[in-house]
Amino acid sequence: MGRGKVQVRRIENEVSRQVTFSKRRPGLLKKAHEIAVLCDVDVAAIVFSAKGNLFHYASSHTTMERILEKYDRHELLSEGNNVIEEFPELEGSMSYDHIKLRGKIEALKKSQRNLMGQELDSLTLQDIQQLENQIDTSLNNIRSRKKEKLLMEKNTILEKKITELETLHTSIRASPTKAAAPPACNTADAFVPNLNICCGDSGEPETVTAPLGWTSSNNGLPWWMLQSSSNG
Repeated sequence: MGRGKVQVRRIENEVSRQVTFSKRRPGLLKKAHEIAVLCDVDVAAIVFSAKGNLFHYASSHTTMERILEKYDRHELLSEGNNVIEEFPELEGSMSYDHIKLRGKIEALKKSQRNLMGQELDSLTLQDIQQLENQIDTSLNNIRSRKKEKLLMEKNTILEKKITELETLHTSIRASPTKAAAPPACNTADAFVPNLNICCGDSGEPETVTAPLGWTSSNNGLPWWMLQSSSNG
């Protein structure tokens, strides 16, 4: 009685999944080598691990680059035939370079649409994971660049303020302030105190005041000194 058909499905345990990949990967590359030698065909095997590590094999009589170029040419020619079917007027005018360039443009457009979150139905889970990693890396680069720009702007503002303060300090040192002189005293408006220098008949000191209407002369002497001089 033969064995029943075993259903192949994704291993849920991450550790078991990695162990299985490590065990089966050499067998896959060995099978690719065997079919290349036995059948004398061009074989290329490209494998990316879940962490993004690359493993590949190419037939010994050729190189990976030649096989990939041959594959691209085949795909581009097939696409070119589809273009010619859609636009018959282009038949005979599209060279291989034109077809190759058009293929690159279409691939870039598709990649751009995927980055915008469009046309994701055709992508596998691994493709979506790689796309997410690519977007995360781009976001980290953008945020890092944004921080650098903000720091540069802040440094520019600080340098401008420092320059303004240095200019102000230099101008202050170049023009020293003059000492403020005290206001001049006008002797003509000075207050003339009452002096008790005269005595009356009682022998008690008598307060002598300036006559009404008296003002100080230009020489600044008090009135009683001038009066004494005139009496003498």
